[in-house]
Order: sequence, then C-alpha cells, then structure tokens
Amino acid sequence: MVQAIVPGAVEARQDLPTNIISRPVDAVIRFIGQLAAWLWVATIAVITINVVDRFMFGRGSIALEELSWHFFGAAMLLSLSYAVVTDDHVRVDFLRERFSLKTRAWIELLALVLLAMPVFWIVLEETYSYAMRSYVSGERSQAPSGLPNRFIIKGAMPLGFTLLMLAFASRALRCISFLFGFPRPFWPHGRGPVSDNAEQSSGGA
Repeated sequence: MVQAIVPGAVEARQDLPTNIISRPVDAVIRFIGQLAAWLWVATIAVITINVVDRFMFGRGSIALEELSWHFFGAAMLLSLSYAVVTDDHVRVDFLRERFSLKTRAWIELLALVLLAMPVFWIVLEETYSYAMRSYVSGERSQAPSGLPNRFIIKGAMPLGFTLLMLAFASRALRCISFLFGFPRPFWPHGRGPVSDNAEQSSGGA
C-alpha cells in the first residue's frame, strides 16, 4: 500500500480558524503593519543620506541620526502585532511541530492569557505614562541640534503595545474558536479541522 497525503490536510492542521471578531482585528493590524513596513525604507534612506553627508561632505546631522533611530524604533514597535497575527514570530519549532493542533492551541491560549497579556498590560500602562510625561514636559533632544517633540517617538510605544494586545486577544479568540467552537470558527478555504489520524490515506499499490 502506498501512503498518500490528503491535499490540504497538513495545511489545515497548521492553521487556526478565524472568527467574526478576529477577522476584522487581524485585517486592521495587517494593514497597519504593511504601512509600518515603509518606515524601514525611510530608515534606510535617512541613514544613507546621513552617511553620505558625513563622509563625502564632512558634515553630520544629529537630527538625522536621531530620526533614523526614531524610524527604526517605530517600525519595530508597529511590526510586533503584525508578526503575531501572521504567525511569523519566533517559536521553538522543533518542539512545536511535534504537537497536534489541539495541543498547540491549548499551549498558545494558556501562554497568552496567563503570561503574555498580563505582562504586556503592565508594560502598556507604564509606556502610556512615560509618553504622557514626555508630552506634558515638552521634552526634546538633549542635543542642541536634535529633534524636538520627543513624545512622538515615546508615543509609539503605547501605540505598538496596544496593537500587540489586540493581536494577542485576536489570537486567543482563534484558539478558543478552535477548542470550543465559539465564536463560530471560519476555516481557510472552507476546510474543517483535520484529526491526527486523517493526515494520511491509503492509495493504490
């Protein structure tokens, strides 16, 4: 007997279903993440201009140097939530790939609810206060020729962590949809969950 993989079965096992809540949340986060990707282009452009200006013309700009790491920091913060909803963040894959989808969903749900969300809620509160203090005090760069309005980059921190919390909540809801069937799960391309024993089917010898 020749063992054949059912088309789409493995892919179906690897994907959590979406639901009526997670779909729009994920769509918004993806859109913001795609916009934030242009910040990487801006970062490279500013760094290139500053390097050329410094080494070819003997000039340097503190403002451009600060702007480059502002762009870099904002891009990182706004990309974290995108990595979560697209499932592109770092995992211990050599362990994870050995688990069934149900086991992975339970691990992910417990990790999100008991670890990630409480920790990042505290971080969100702290970064919000951090940005507000910067705004109220009118903080600017300590360098005379540096950038003003330091609250803008500091405000990117609570914004990024707010998006990350939404991404965590959406991911947790997807796990709940798979494990408990509520909210109603929507499977990719109309496929339902595939059991571990259904990954292979027998074919002709």
